[in-house]
Amino acid sequence: MRRFRIGSEVYEEGSPDLQATLANAYAHRERPLCLCREPGCPMYIARIGDLHLIKRMPLSGGGHDLSCDSYESPYELSGLGALMGGAIQVDPDSGMAALKLDFSLSKTGSRAAPQQIGNGLDSVSGETRKLSLRGLLHYLWHEAELTIWTSLWTGKRHWWNVRWHIAEAAKQMIVKGRPLAETLFVPEAFRLEKKGEIEQRRAEALVPAAAPASGSRRLMVLVGEVKEFEPARVGRKLVVRHMPGFPFMVDDDLHRRLLTRFEREFSLWEADHQSHLMAIATFGLNPAGLAVIEEIAVMVVTENWIPYESIHEKTLIEALATMREKSVKGLRYNLPADQPIANAMFQSRTQPVALYIVPSGADETFEASLQEMIAARAEIGSWVWRISEGDMPPVRV
Repeated sequence: MRRFRIGSEVYEEGSPDLQATLANAYAHRERPLCLCREPGCPMYIARIGDLHLIKRMPLSGGGHDLSCDSYESPYELSGLGALMGGAIQVDPDSGMAALKLDFSLSKTGSRAAPQQIGNGLDSVSGETRKLSLRGLLHYLWHEAELTIWTSLWTGKRHWWNVRWHIAEAAKQMIVKGRPLAETLFVPEAFRLEKKGEIEQRRAEALVPAAAPASGSRRLMVLVGEVKEFEPARVGRKLVVRHMPGFPFMVDDDLHRRLLTRFEREFSLWEADHQSHLMAIATFGLNPAGLAVIEEIAVMVVTENWIPYESIHEKTLIEALATMREKSVKGLRYNLPADQPIANAMFQSRTQPVALYIVPSGADETFEASLQEMIAARAEIGSWVWRISEGDMPPVRV
């Protein structure tokens, strides 16, 4: 059981007076210290209703002990490593992460060709790496700890707490000097009996996206679950779950390129009715008050909201979902598909283990990069599934 130092006192995670102490620390902006290592790893406190939770500071997981629930694998084992110090810069004192994005959050004149669709990669060239739209969705998912799973949570992860964790994660992120939370819109769980209240809160939240009388206008970022793309008189209407009667307009060219760029994600979603298709998009409101999508990317997730990018990853995730041991899904961010990542990590009884999937047709460069990743982290066990060699090997704990 984890232990925390709050002020001058030490508390165990299940201590009966911990909630009262956390409420007081939250009010006074005090940071708990996780005592998995001395002198302690700084944490922060998040509040959901009357409940206070101790959460890991952004990108601080590597500083925790291997046995600690807050430990996470080295960033170099996923696409996150290439973005650290460039696209993502974390202030060690405040824990706030300043993000550099490769897409615009403002619009002047006519629509610019979306960079996120059609270039084949979710990255940009040049010295300074920036977060793609899909990369931002991956980072939100990572920091919201929605990549983590244990069988103990089966049936307990629903949209309302997915939304809350994303919103909390966004509070720790800065874009161009402003909190990302001010720009992010994640629809709340819809309840018919609360329809009027929900629509009022939505209208207030979307005020920054309204079209100004003149000059450039601010765009917001939507994160929501795709229900369908309905035909419209012109283009398509993106219907987002929990937002009945509020479509997002998508022009024909953008929709066509979306289907081409994310063909894999759409095919995986269509093949499994229990999976969810998540969209991240920049949008604004036109003078008529309609929401118009400017750029968009999608990500498919399991029924437990764990992202996956192939049927083989889904097979691995489903196997891990039955285990009590904590597993963490690795994400690609801006990396292309021909570069290896640790597709997942799990905490065995003795050490963390990185799980790698080698796609059929992987070349020598892929294999060499994989062996370098494994050798660079000798303290972490490794498990490799080469698709060309047959069925998935057993994942032993």
